[in-house]
Amino acid sequence: MPVPPLVVSSVRRFWHCQWRQLMGGLGPADAGGNYRRPTGAFAAAPELPEDAAEPGRHVLIVGRSCPWAHRTWLVWSLRQLQTSLERLVVEPDPERGRWRFVEPFEGARALIELYRRSGSPAGARATVPALYDRRQRRLVANESAVLIDLLNRWPAPEGASDLAPADLSEPIARWRELFQNAVNDGVYRCGFARHQAAYDRAEAALFAALELAEAELAARGPWLCGERLTLADVVLFPTLIRLESVYAPLFGCSRRPLWQFPALWAWRGRLFAIPGVAESCDAPAWRRDYFGALFPLQPSGIVPAGPELATLVNGSPTPAPP
Repeated sequence: MPVPPLVVSSVRRFWHCQWRQLMGGLGPADAGGNYRRPTGAFAAAPELPEDAAEPGRHVLIVGRSCPWAHRTWLVWSLRQLQTSLERLVVEPDPERGRWRFVEPFEGARALIELYRRSGSPAGARATVPALYDRRQRRLVANESAVLIDLLNRWPAPEGASDLAPADLSEPIARWRELFQNAVNDGVYRCGFARHQAAYDRAEAALFAALELAEAELAARGPWLCGERLTLADVVLFPTLIRLESVYAPLFGCSRRPLWQFPALWAWRGRLFAIPGVAESCDAPAWRRDYFGALFPLQPSGIVPAGPELATLVNGSPTPAPP
């Protein structure tokens, strides 16, 4: 029996009202309906500890599905910080909406416990990445932009890459600002937009930024600042490696597939091939956590199949001719 139109319209109005309420908790927005990322509880930049190289003193806490944590994981790996900085991976707890430790850590079973112990405000969310100081028994930083700068100055083995050389500071800063606003936050502004106009603005800015990166790589590559891999590349990679698996199907960032940006496609494959980078990428975990946890965007909780990463980082960027 067909559903009466009045019932359909009533249910749609009710669901839209509930959707807006749920989105308010999931992704805060400004008066124009644009998503705005909340400030972290420990966003201030800490000084580099004098004993940063002391094994076991500090712990970098990350989650596999979080792109902000991913960028710190990449710096940790690229700079070979394994001996001076422990890395700890937390798992999502979708039922409670939090990050949990696989095994109790410093007497805590969930990351929120460390946040409260460290003096975070009562309403602050416990997010990754986070840097923990075992001696002080507290979190000292949780803003990824701050942490990647700090980790680039962290004591590293001889020959480890400097991802922010002084002579490239201007282009690195320019790319980071563009990507943070238009790409890294931009995909969330698409997915968490409150109405069509907000989505249109975010989507246009996202693809305009990708066009600029494409042109730069095509003209000067192999990296965004020329011959050297830098933090500019690091901040873009976590978003673009998730594009086909999450952001295109779930957030509506699907105007152009990445294979239509051949220089970016090749750049992504080069970075993925660097030792240690592939280990930081887990597409099934990304899909499971995004599609399974973001109820307002995927009420069914169904986790769709997605492409294998190997098909996205190898081979030709264009489809084979018929």
